Amino acid sequence: MENYIIVAIILIIAGLAAFYIYKQKKKGKKCIGCPYADECAKKNKCK
Repeated sequence: MENYIIVAIILIIAGLAAFYIYKQKKKGKKCIGCPYADECAKKNKCK
């Protein structure tokens, strides 16, 4: 039973992370982990 709970928690965390990345990409951010993503994306200097 504990294994199912652990797997469910991991799947929830992975799903939330994927949803966050999807939302940020949809907003047009190219460098999600970069603290200067807002400034950088406007100038198209992000890799």
